Amino acid sequence: MDSVKGDGLAHLESRYSVAETIAKLEAVVVSKGLMVLARIDHSGDAERAGLAMRPTQLLIFGNSKAGTPLMIAAPSIAIDLPLKGLAWEDAHGKVWLSYNKPEYLMKRHGVPEELMGRIAGITAICQAAVS
Repeated sequence: MDSVKGDGLAHLESRYSVAETIAKLEAVVVSKGLMVLARIDHSGDAERAGLAMRPTQLLIFGNSKAGTPLMIAAPSIAIDLPLKGLAWEDAHGKVWLSYNKPEYLMKRHGVPEELMGRIAGITAICQAAVS
C-alpha cells in the first residue's frame, strides 16, 4: 500500500472483510488478556446520518497496567493511548488493518526505550488478526 513516509502508521492487508478483520482483532486482543474499550463503526454511523462511506471500523483496546507507566514517563502519549486498530476498505475493495507503529509513538512522545515492550505487542496482535 502506498502511504506517506514517516507518518508512523503501519498498514497490513487483510483477506477478510472489515467486520471480520475487526472481529478477528478483537478475538486476538481478548486472548492476550487486553481489555476492549470501544468498537466504533464509522461507516455504520455515516450511513445512519444519510452519508455513504466505505466500510471503516475502529477497535480501541489496552491494559492499564501496561499503559500507565508510559503515561507517567511521557504524559503526552495519553493522546495516542489506548492502542487502536483501524480496519478500512480502500477504493479498490482491498481491506487494510492500520495501527500506530510503536517505534513512532515512543519517538513522538519521548518515551524511554526500556518501556517499548509495553506497546510493542500491537504489531504481532495486528498481524495475527489478518492472517
